[in-house]
Amino acid sequence: MWRAIASNTLTLFIFLLIMAAGLLAWGRKEYSEPGPMAEAACVKVDRGASLSSVSRTLESQGIISDARIFRIGADYSGQGRGLKFGSYLVPAGASMVEVLEIITAGGQSTCGRDVNFRIGIASADVILRELDPATNRYVQVVSFDPSLDAAPQQYLDAVDDKDLRYRVTLAEGVTSWQVVEMLRRTEFLEGTIDEIPAEGSLAPDSYEVVRGDDRAALVKAMQDRQAKVLAELWAERAPDLPYASAEEALIMASIVEKETGVAEERKQVASVFVNRMRQGMKLQTDPTVIYGVTNGKGILGRGLRRSELRRETPYNTYVINGLPPTPIANPGRLSIEATLNPDDTPFIFFVADGTGGHAFAVTLDEHNANVVKWRAIEAQQGKDGETGVQGN
Repeated sequence: MWRAIASNTLTLFIFLLIMAAGLLAWGRKEYSEPGPMAEAACVKVDRGASLSSVSRTLESQGIISDARIFRIGADYSGQGRGLKFGSYLVPAGASMVEVLEIITAGGQSTCGRDVNFRIGIASADVILRELDPATNRYVQVVSFDPSLDAAPQQYLDAVDDKDLRYRVTLAEGVTSWQVVEMLRRTEFLEGTIDEIPAEGSLAPDSYEVVRGDDRAALVKAMQDRQAKVLAELWAERAPDLPYASAEEALIMASIVEKETGVAEERKQVASVFVNRMRQGMKLQTDPTVIYGVTNGKGILGRGLRRSELRRETPYNTYVINGLPPTPIANPGRLSIEATLNPDDTPFIFFVADGTGGHAFAVTLDEHNANVVKWRAIEAQQGKDGETGVQGN
């Protein structure tokens, strides 16, 4: 009898082992195989949320097939305590392994809604966007200019969301005055900015912020980033450039920034000014004259008058020799790089060509022919022609 009991016990033990092994294999398969979700979805992890609550949410949303297996796998891998709050995009068919990696990796949220306050040269706007998980693209919900419009109700409703993300984006070529004026209008920032930062000292870029962040601290971050970019690129500059310091290069970079919106032209434009400086020629560039008229406070909104081209100011490069005393805008990294590593060209002149770019020339005769073509284009467009000729 005892022999039969022992045999039956052993048989049961072996059966249980087989069952356990089968369950373990099934659990591993469920944990690592593609999940049940047919379309991408957003997963929100609340601050301080437990693994248990998150796993139940994932199961209820159909993102994972079994909350218990997810918790066991998370604990076994040691990632169970590494949840990072935020909103994350989980792709269709993501396995539990992949889902766990997404919600524990941290970093910037990849799903949900955000507000981008964009400060441009001619205007500024606040854009509320929401990610469409199906297309993995942000869809604009509402946009408004805070200097002209009251915040729409959709925006006011959205700001109650504690998970709403914010960023401030500076366009290349904005002036420091423009940046400060716009930052003072941001309802999601706090604190005062006591003085306008030095022209050229702010890095055009996109900055993540949190509601309630200090405006002055954000300006300091912009200055720190620009100083870092300038130092890095100055160390990698081409030899024999006609700049006595990195500050002079920054002045030139701001001119290049304002002269062309075509990325491929930056190094050519920079080469023209480098060639002029080497030959002792005046820079003769309209954007510096405009800065002397506006002091960087907004855009001119019209063509330059001939009297303004003749007026002597520290920024009128048709009158002064060499560079103006300060930058005329905040140049981006690519314009600084172009200024410090310009193309090697013989060009001395350039003028707009009607396509958004410029026609470059070596001789005055070539340049004058290009100017005639540009004047004809201006006449067709109904312009008055009273603007300085770039690089004349």
